[in-house]
Amino acid sequence: MEENRKSLTQLFVPICLEIFGFMLAGMADTLMLSTVGDEAVGAVGTANTYIGIFIIMFSIISSGMIAVMTQYIGANRIGVAYQARQLGLIFNGIVGVLLAVLLFFCAEPILSLVGVAPLLMEHAAVYLKIVGGGCILNALMPIFSSYLRAFGFTKQTLTATITANICNLILNGIFIFGFHMGVAGAAIATVVSRLLNLLMLVYSAKRLVHAGEDEERLPNKEIFGQIVKIGLPSAAETALYNVAMTMIIRFLNQMDAEGMNVTARSYAAQITNFSYCVGAALAQANAILTGWRLGAKEYEECDKGTKKAALIGIFAATIVETLIALSSGLFMGLFTEDAAMASLVSRLLAIDIVLEIGRVSNLIFGNALKTSGDALFTTIIAAAFMYLCAVGGTYFFGVRLGMLVTGAYIGMALDECVRAVAMFLRWQSGKWREKRLIREDDTQ
Repeated sequence: MEENRKSLTQLFVPICLEIFGFMLAGMADTLMLSTVGDEAVGAVGTANTYIGIFIIMFSIISSGMIAVMTQYIGANRIGVAYQARQLGLIFNGIVGVLLAVLLFFCAEPILSLVGVAPLLMEHAAVYLKIVGGGCILNALMPIFSSYLRAFGFTKQTLTATITANICNLILNGIFIFGFHMGVAGAAIATVVSRLLNLLMLVYSAKRLVHAGEDEERLPNKEIFGQIVKIGLPSAAETALYNVAMTMIIRFLNQMDAEGMNVTARSYAAQITNFSYCVGAALAQANAILTGWRLGAKEYEECDKGTKKAALIGIFAATIVETLIALSSGLFMGLFTEDAAMASLVSRLLAIDIVLEIGRVSNLIFGNALKTSGDALFTTIIAAAFMYLCAVGGTYFFGVRLGMLVTGAYIGMALDECVRAVAMFLRWQSGKWREKRLIREDDTQ
């Protein structure tokens, strides 16, 4: 495997472009939906948050798979990596079908339970039924994309994403402007484009990766146990984050009857995705390298590489987010003519400079720790500070002090920065060196 390894840059660029394309598609959705009204934008943003809560079961497998596959690939045991993919495919397929049925038939009760603003309810329910009903695609896509990335095939996942995004853009135009279907049209376009993405990933995996031809296998119980050992804490962290965001959005929905604060958060989140994609891509690329290096017992290279990725990420996040904050008026001019909304989002983007610096550090060191097998630590830290700082901060600054969504962003920025410090200190301690998944007594 070593002779076929790619560098951080070779992995990062396609992954970054892929995430950027995905985020750009989200912005295009928002831009097109803004012609329907601010309520449509707020409803879709809210519905997507709740969809994320219900599909966290998929991350139990997908997050654990990348660690297991990359470590065994680094140790030149590709048959076991293929075995991990097959186990993940079976698990996510079953869970995906069950969740699709739940979200399609129970959209209104779910949204009522979490207290969605009345003006957003109708649009949010339509979107949740259609996109949630197609969440089987969300279950299978990460399995095949992780499989390709683990073997270094990042350009193929990029191609699939770009093609699907173009499809989504075209269908959005047809359904929203041509057939005037509004939120329902955007939802149908999303589902169709994700289906295309999945089909392309399946084709690329079958054509390029032949790990299944390697006959080495370990007991399914052992490999699935390794996946769950990393995936379960990682999924728990994702669940905690999504529940925390649900609580924050619930506070935001209660701040005004018109949904202005929650809508401002949706606009700001779409815009700052440009900065987020850099950190997320660096974290994913470095996680692949971390797995390869741990599998090959290259601990020093692993340590230096992760710290280098973090420094690059902090520098990039600072520059990009500052430029975004300074250009907030230009961005908001694309979405709305409401001066009060534009001013509010501008304040959020200024706070987001600090938030993104903390988040990129948190992502890179956190993902490296998870890939090494030290996932439980990241979950414990998340459980403590997401609720203390992000949720508690939203209540204290936003509700008690009357700072509304601005206060919520202060709390979220504090959360990311505190967790980033904790992740760095844990990495610096070197305990991740003891977490390697591959047993020394395994025979090839």
